[in-house]
Amino acid sequence: MMRTKTYSLLKSLNGNGKVFHLIAHTSFLTLFFFAFLFLTSFNSPSYKIARLKYNGGGDWYGDRTALPNLVKFCNDNIGTNFYPDEAIVEPGSAEIFNYPFIFVTGHGNIILSQQEALNLRSYLIGGGFLHICDNYGFDKFVRLEMKKVFPELEFVELPPNHPIFNQKFKFPNGLPKVHEHDGKRAQPFALIYQGRVVCFYDYESDLGNGWEDQGIYTNDSAETHQKALQMGANLVQYAMSN
Repeated sequence: MMRTKTYSLLKSLNGNGKVFHLIAHTSFLTLFFFAFLFLTSFNSPSYKIARLKYNGGGDWYGDRTALPNLVKFCNDNIGTNFYPDEAIVEPGSAEIFNYPFIFVTGHGNIILSQQEALNLRSYLIGGGFLHICDNYGFDKFVRLEMKKVFPELEFVELPPNHPIFNQKFKFPNGLPKVHEHDGKRAQPFALIYQGRVVCFYDYESDLGNGWEDQGIYTNDSAETHQKALQMGANLVQYAMSN
Protein backbone atom coordinates (compact mmCIF):
# COMPACT_ATOMS: atom_id res chain seq x y z
CA MET A 1 0.00 0.00 0.00
CA MET A 2 1.08 3.57 -0.56
CA ARG A 3 1.96 4.30 3.07
CA THR A 4 4.15 1.20 3.44
CA LYS A 5 5.91 1.85 0.14
CA THR A 6 6.48 5.47 1.11
CA TYR A 7 8.06 4.57 4.43
CA SER A 8 10.24 1.90 2.79
CA LEU A 9 11.47 4.44 0.24
CA LEU A 10 12.14 7.07 2.87
CA LYS A 11 13.95 4.62 5.12
CA SER A 12 16.19 3.54 2.24
CA LEU A 13 17.02 7.17 1.44
CA ASN A 14 17.50 8.35 4.99
CA GLY A 15 21.14 7.78 5.79
CA ASN A 16 21.97 11.04 7.51
CA GLY A 17 19.27 11.56 10.11
CA LYS A 18 17.08 13.81 7.98
CA VAL A 19 13.32 13.54 7.76
CA PHE A 20 12.00 13.24 4.23
CA HIS A 21 8.52 14.34 3.22
CA LEU A 22 6.63 13.04 0.21
CA ILE A 23 4.73 15.56 -1.85
CA ALA A 24 2.07 13.78 -3.85
CA HIS A 25 -0.27 15.34 -6.40
CA THR A 26 -3.25 13.20 -7.31
CA SER A 27 -6.94 13.61 -8.04
CA PHE A 28 -9.25 15.88 -6.06
CA LEU A 29 -10.69 12.99 -4.05
CA THR A 30 -7.35 11.48 -3.10
CA LEU A 31 -4.16 12.59 -1.43
CA PHE A 32 -2.81 16.08 -2.11
CA PHE A 33 0.29 15.55 -0.06
CA PHE A 34 1.14 13.27 2.86
CA ALA A 35 3.96 11.32 4.31
CA PHE A 36 5.87 11.04 7.52
CA LEU A 37 8.84 8.90 8.32
CA PHE A 38 8.63 6.61 11.35
CA LEU A 39 12.14 6.12 12.64
CA THR A 40 13.10 5.38 16.20
CA SER A 41 15.92 7.86 16.74
CA PHE A 42 16.47 11.48 15.74
CA ASN A 43 18.64 14.17 17.26
CA SER A 44 15.66 16.50 17.56
CA PRO A 45 11.86 16.06 17.58
CA SER A 46 10.54 15.50 14.11
CA TYR A 47 6.74 15.43 14.13
CA LYS A 48 3.64 16.12 16.18
CA ILE A 49 0.40 14.48 17.17
CA ALA A 50 -2.52 16.73 16.27
CA ARG A 51 -5.92 17.46 17.77
CA LEU A 52 -8.85 18.01 15.41
CA LYS A 53 -10.67 21.32 15.84
CA TYR A 54 -14.16 20.95 14.40
CA ASN A 55 -17.36 22.96 14.06
CA GLY A 56 -20.72 22.11 15.61
CA GLY A 57 -20.34 23.25 19.19
CA GLY A 58 -18.72 20.20 20.76
CA ASP A 59 -15.78 20.63 23.12
CA TRP A 60 -13.01 19.59 20.73
CA TYR A 61 -10.53 21.03 23.25
CA GLY A 62 -11.40 18.54 26.03
CA ASP A 63 -8.82 16.37 27.79
CA ARG A 64 -6.25 19.15 27.74
CA THR A 65 -3.41 17.20 29.36
CA ALA A 66 -4.06 13.98 27.47
CA LEU A 67 -1.92 14.35 24.36
CA PRO A 68 1.20 15.76 26.06
CA ASN A 69 1.11 12.79 28.43
CA LEU A 70 0.61 10.31 25.58
CA VAL A 71 3.46 11.90 23.63
CA LYS A 72 5.84 11.59 26.57
CA PHE A 73 4.82 7.97 27.14
CA CYS A 74 5.33 7.11 23.47
CA ASN A 75 8.70 8.84 23.31
CA ASP A 76 9.80 6.99 26.44
CA ASN A 77 8.46 3.56 25.50
CA ILE A 78 8.09 2.96 21.77
CA GLY A 79 10.94 4.98 20.28
CA THR A 80 8.98 7.86 18.79
CA ASN A 81 10.34 11.38 18.85
CA PHE A 82 7.29 13.63 18.89
CA TYR A 83 7.41 17.27 19.85
CA PRO A 84 6.06 17.57 23.42
CA ASP A 85 3.24 19.93 22.49
CA GLU A 86 0.22 18.99 20.40
CA ALA A 87 -0.77 20.63 17.14
CA ILE A 88 -4.30 21.85 16.43
CA VAL A 89 -5.65 21.31 12.94
CA GLU A 90 -8.99 21.77 11.20
CA PRO A 91 -10.43 18.99 9.02
CA GLY A 92 -10.56 21.13 5.89
CA SER A 93 -6.99 22.41 6.13
CA ALA A 94 -4.09 21.28 3.96
CA GLU A 95 -2.06 21.26 7.19
CA ILE A 96 -3.77 18.02 8.15
CA PHE A 97 -1.36 16.14 5.89
CA ASN A 98 1.55 17.17 8.11
CA TYR A 99 0.45 14.88 10.94
CA PRO A 100 0.59 11.06 10.97
CA PHE A 101 -1.84 10.73 13.91
CA ILE A 102 -4.89 12.88 14.67
CA PHE A 103 -6.99 12.74 17.82
CA VAL A 104 -10.58 13.94 18.09
CA THR A 105 -12.83 14.00 21.15
CA GLY A 106 -15.81 15.80 22.64
CA HIS A 107 -19.13 15.53 24.42
CA GLY A 108 -21.40 17.25 21.93
CA ASN A 109 -22.02 17.94 18.28
CA ILE A 110 -19.52 17.79 15.44
CA ILE A 111 -20.27 19.01 11.92
CA LEU A 112 -18.13 18.43 8.83
CA SER A 113 -18.74 20.36 5.64
CA GLN A 114 -18.51 18.53 2.32
CA GLN A 115 -15.06 19.99 1.72
CA GLU A 116 -13.88 18.98 5.20
CA ALA A 117 -15.20 15.44 4.75
CA LEU A 118 -13.44 15.09 1.39
CA ASN A 119 -10.21 16.47 2.79
CA LEU A 120 -10.32 14.13 5.77
CA ARG A 121 -11.03 11.21 3.44
CA SER A 122 -8.01 12.11 1.31
CA TYR A 123 -5.85 12.29 4.42
CA LEU A 124 -6.98 8.88 5.67
CA ILE A 125 -6.78 7.15 2.29
CA GLY A 126 -3.30 8.58 1.82
CA GLY A 127 -1.92 7.04 4.99
CA GLY A 128 -3.22 9.17 7.85
CA PHE A 129 -4.83 7.84 11.01
CA LEU A 130 -7.74 9.21 13.05
CA HIS A 131 -8.42 8.25 16.65
CA ILE A 132 -11.92 9.12 17.83
CA CYS A 133 -12.37 9.16 21.60
CA ASP A 134 -15.94 8.95 22.85
CA ASN A 135 -15.82 11.40 25.72
CA TYR A 136 -19.42 10.41 26.44
CA GLY A 137 -22.19 11.98 24.38
CA PHE A 138 -20.14 12.10 21.16
CA ASP A 139 -21.34 8.87 19.58
CA LYS A 140 -24.54 9.84 17.77
CA PHE A 141 -22.91 12.90 16.23
CA VAL A 142 -19.55 11.55 15.17
CA ARG A 143 -21.00 8.46 13.50
CA LEU A 144 -23.16 10.62 11.23
CA GLU A 145 -20.23 12.82 10.25
CA MET A 146 -17.90 9.92 9.53
CA LYS A 147 -20.55 8.64 7.11
CA LYS A 148 -19.82 11.77 5.08
CA VAL A 149 -16.16 10.79 5.01
CA PHE A 150 -16.67 7.11 4.15
CA PRO A 151 -20.27 6.57 2.99
CA GLU A 152 -19.34 3.10 1.78
CA LEU A 153 -17.92 1.91 5.11
CA GLU A 154 -19.44 0.83 8.42
CA PHE A 155 -17.77 0.81 11.81
CA VAL A 156 -16.82 -2.75 12.72
CA GLU A 157 -15.83 -4.01 16.14
CA LEU A 158 -12.24 -5.22 16.31
CA PRO A 159 -11.56 -8.60 17.97
CA PRO A 160 -8.97 -8.90 20.76
CA ASN A 161 -6.57 -10.67 18.39
CA HIS A 162 -6.36 -7.66 16.07
CA PRO A 163 -2.80 -6.30 15.65
CA ILE A 164 -3.79 -3.05 17.39
CA PHE A 165 -4.07 -4.97 20.66
CA ASN A 166 -0.82 -6.82 20.03
CA GLN A 167 1.75 -4.13 19.44
CA LYS A 168 4.38 -3.56 22.15
CA PHE A 169 1.70 -3.82 24.84
CA LYS A 170 -0.58 -6.83 24.86
CA PHE A 171 -4.30 -6.58 25.55
CA PRO A 172 -5.66 -10.14 25.38
CA ASN A 173 -9.15 -8.89 26.26
CA GLY A 174 -9.13 -6.02 23.80
CA LEU A 175 -9.89 -2.39 24.59
CA PRO A 176 -9.53 -1.55 28.30
CA LYS A 177 -12.34 0.17 30.18
CA VAL A 178 -11.21 3.54 31.54
CA HIS A 179 -14.31 5.43 32.69
CA GLU A 180 -17.66 4.14 33.88
CA HIS A 181 -20.53 6.22 32.53
CA ASP A 182 -23.54 3.97 32.18
CA GLY A 183 -22.31 0.43 32.74
CA LYS A 184 -21.73 -0.40 29.07
CA ARG A 185 -18.67 -2.36 28.02
CA ALA A 186 -15.81 -0.74 26.16
CA GLN A 187 -15.99 -1.39 22.42
CA PRO A 188 -13.21 -0.85 19.86
CA PHE A 189 -14.73 0.18 16.53
CA ALA A 190 -12.85 0.84 13.33
CA LEU A 191 -13.26 1.99 9.77
CA ILE A 192 -11.20 -0.31 7.56
CA TYR A 193 -10.22 0.88 4.10
CA GLN A 194 -8.56 -1.63 1.78
CA GLY A 195 -7.49 -3.78 4.70
CA ARG A 196 -6.05 -0.99 6.87
CA VAL A 197 -7.62 0.58 9.94
CA VAL A 198 -7.79 4.26 9.03
CA CYS A 199 -10.01 5.30 11.94
CA PHE A 200 -10.11 3.81 15.44
CA TYR A 201 -13.05 4.69 17.67
CA ASP A 202 -12.89 3.88 21.37
CA TYR A 203 -16.51 3.73 22.50
CA GLU A 204 -17.42 3.62 26.20
CA SER A 205 -13.74 3.48 27.12
CA ASP A 206 -12.60 7.13 27.14
CA LEU A 207 -8.89 6.62 26.59
CA GLY A 208 -8.35 10.38 26.45
CA ASN A 209 -9.50 10.81 30.04
CA GLY A 210 -7.18 7.98 31.01
CA TRP A 211 -4.22 9.81 29.51
CA GLU A 212 -4.86 12.97 31.52
CA ASP A 213 -2.85 13.98 34.57
CA GLN A 214 -3.49 11.69 37.49
CA GLY A 215 -5.68 13.37 40.07
CA ILE A 216 -8.00 15.07 37.58
CA TYR A 217 -10.34 12.09 37.85
CA THR A 218 -10.18 10.87 41.42
CA ASN A 219 -11.62 7.43 40.67
CA ASP A 220 -8.89 6.56 38.16
CA SER A 221 -6.18 4.33 39.57
CA ALA A 222 -2.53 4.36 38.57
CA GLU A 223 -3.13 1.02 36.87
CA THR A 224 -6.00 2.44 34.80
CA HIS A 225 -3.84 5.42 33.80
CA GLN A 226 -1.01 3.12 32.76
CA LYS A 227 -3.26 0.82 30.72
CA ALA A 228 -4.81 3.79 28.93
CA LEU A 229 -1.36 5.10 27.98
CA GLN A 230 -0.25 1.66 26.84
CA MET A 231 -3.32 1.31 24.65
CA GLY A 232 -2.67 4.76 23.22
CA ALA A 233 0.93 3.81 22.46
CA ASN A 234 -0.32 0.74 20.61
CA LEU A 235 -2.55 2.95 18.47
CA VAL A 236 0.37 5.22 17.64
CA GLN A 237 2.64 2.28 16.87
CA TYR A 238 0.03 0.72 14.59
CA ALA A 239 -0.71 4.01 12.85
CA MET A 240 2.96 4.71 12.16
CA SER A 241 3.70 1.27 10.74
CA ASN A 242 0.59 0.50 8.66
